[in-house]
Amino acid sequence: MIEFVRGKVDFISPEFIVIDVSGVGYQIFTPNPFIFQKDLNEEIKVFTYQYVREDVNALYGFQTRQERTLFTKLLNVSGIGPKGALAIIAAGQPDHVVQAIEDENEKFLVKFPGVGKKTARQMILDLKGKLNDLLSDLMPDQYEPVKYVETKAKYTYELEDAIEALKVLGYAEKEINKIAPILAKDEGLSTDQYIKKALQLLLK
Repeated sequence: MIEFVRGKVDFISPEFIVIDVSGVGYQIFTPNPFIFQKDLNEEIKVFTYQYVREDVNALYGFQTRQERTLFTKLLNVSGIGPKGALAIIAAGQPDHVVQAIEDENEKFLVKFPGVGKKTARQMILDLKGKLNDLLSDLMPDQYEPVKYVETKAKYTYELEDAIEALKVLGYAEKEINKIAPILAKDEGLSTDQYIKKALQLLLK
């Protein structure tokens, strides 16, 4: 397995980033690609997990080993694939996810896209008591705002990118449209900050 990739951030999309490692571009799917917006053209280190199936060979990347461990644990739950696991971690509060599993809080878990009552119950059955070592290590990350020029479109570049990222994570357009006007009231936020705020609103 590829433990990590170290290189310069060459490209960022709502779904993945591309890291240039000595002239080779690695496509890495991450929970929130725009976290790396401030690192564009800078060298970073991303902890990776290689997901291989008959028709899929993809790299998933995380800022910490703890996030990656939670991702791999979630993949072992029936009904959760890579996309669903990324959406859960993208909320930026994996410690809350672990706590919800330990507390058997199905009401919190079903707020994530693709997680119904059956999957939430499966998460609790499969993972309760197996994630305590992660709880103290997982902390939400804070980032400095990155400001860009606004577009003449309905929303700013940053908010439009955030909306696209939410769609990639599996949130319904109807849900996104409800919170978009609320997000638009906060001017000057980076894409990463819009995503984090949107996820807070969606998970209420």
